[in-house]
Amino acid sequence: MNASATAHYRANQHGSTNEIVERHGELVRRIAHHLAARLPASVEIDDLIQAGMLGLIDAARNFQADQGAAFETYASIRIRGAMIDEIRRGDWVPRSVHRRYRDMVAATREIEQRTGRAATPQQIAEALGVSLDEYHGMVENAARGQLVSLDAHMDEHDGEPRLASTGGNTPAREFENAAFREALGDAIGDLPEREQLVLSLYYEQELNLREIGAVLGVSESRVCQIHGQATVRLRARLGEWGGSQDDE
Repeated sequence: MNASATAHYRANQHGSTNEIVERHGELVRRIAHHLAARLPASVEIDDLIQAGMLGLIDAARNFQADQGAAFETYASIRIRGAMIDEIRRGDWVPRSVHRRYRDMVAATREIEQRTGRAATPQQIAEALGVSLDEYHGMVENAARGQLVSLDAHMDEHDGEPRLASTGGNTPAREFENAAFREALGDAIGDLPEREQLVLSLYYEQELNLREIGAVLGVSESRVCQIHGQATVRLRARLGEWGGSQDDE
């Protein structure tokens, strides 16, 4: 960003909030709709947009061009983070779903460590003492509650704290970020091919569950199950990195 643009954004710290919203309001709405497509209908998109607008204003006030990130990149992270915080404050995921998710992660980890192979849904269902249909339902319910969790954990290690920091990264933080990205990349690379494809379409191509279903020729519910199985497997394999849901 050039000096004139930088001055413009800094001027907005004390200037027109309406101008900020008008210039980047569509970015907020795009992120809100993309995030809402992953979540239950109980999450109101207007609430996401409102939280995102606050994140946008906060981004405009704190943006520093000399950190090397474009404003839209920086703002996207702050907007998304504000929406995720709003979802977490709403606490719309029942505790039973959190508990079943932890059980699935633990069962997956135990099976894969014991066999040295990717745990199948049948094996996990058997370990949990439920039918395969019940397990698929558990995965889908948990997936809709866990989609944000993995996103937030990735942001924590490679997102807003790095871009927003005014003092720069410490060597320890940089090492942790690099180590997490490498571990995550390795874990994704070891996923079954179909799970890798769903994650790629979801995170890299930014398709929602319905759009991925159209690409793969399956239902949105089935895509959610595949995504859920992938996130359970990743959480099981990245257990040493912790995660907010593991502590609930």
